[in-house]
Amino acid sequence: MADIAVFLDKLWLQQGVSQHTLSAYRSDLVHFQEWLEPRGTSLVAASRQDLENYLAHLTKSGLHPRSQSRFLSAVRKYFRFVLQQGIRTDDPCAHLHSPKQPASIPKSLSEEAVSALLAAPNVSDTLGLRDKAMLEVLYATGLRVSELVQLQMSEISVRQGLVRVVGKGNKERLVPLGEEALHWLAEYLRVARPELMKQNRDVVFFSLRGQQMARQTFWHRIRHYAVIAGLPEGISPHRLRHAFATHLLNHGADLRALQMLLGHSDIATTQIYTEVAKARLKQLHEQHHPRG
Repeated sequence: MADIAVFLDKLWLQQGVSQHTLSAYRSDLVHFQEWLEPRGTSLVAASRQDLENYLAHLTKSGLHPRSQSRFLSAVRKYFRFVLQQGIRTDDPCAHLHSPKQPASIPKSLSEEAVSALLAAPNVSDTLGLRDKAMLEVLYATGLRVSELVQLQMSEISVRQGLVRVVGKGNKERLVPLGEEALHWLAEYLRVARPELMKQNRDVVFFSLRGQQMARQTFWHRIRHYAVIAGLPEGISPHRLRHAFATHLLNHGADLRALQMLLGHSDIATTQIYTEVAKARLKQLHEQHHPRG
């Protein structure tokens, strides 16, 4: 039996897949397994027809094409593992096509909205100073929220103004910090971090309990500050990452440099931000050109 937990452990060890992705893959595979059981088969014995029927079921259920693609990614990796283990000799995923993805432009934030969000924390408070530093670092570097909360002291250099990020697939990249982010990070390290640290750990940003902060906790903190700043609902750490990318492009950043900063393995992933920048430039033209 090719146990899901064993497969995920192997995936984490061999490919450095994030815990967030592993959790999503686990959920996808368990749901598929539960769908197969009343139909008299199992995950390890699933046929191509089973997969096609399940994908049709997901489409009928209204599951977003991106979620369907993630399921296919999980199940393809799973059956690759099954083949390597010699449990079966055929791959039911062979020649299966991923659902067509609708073109989508990431939702960003204006520079004014970002400024309001960054000004919201009360820096005279320990947690407020921590959150201010986290928000400034996030906007200055474009880190994924998982990369931010997992940041280690050994991965930052205040003197050089750099962050060494271990991203998806265990790939490393160096990202510069701006002066504002450096200032607030140094203040946090000097004042707030010693108060939050319950034991000698390498984590940069601690929770109130002295643990590594959870992604969900920081997401809720951003929502809290968005309310204080009077911003609309839907503000998330990922929106701040999008803002980082969009604002750099608006100010003339090179697409290849942006790809390196964001940690995208494929330039096509980064190119979506050019559409955001074009839309913003068109809006500015219409607002300010005398014949707009």
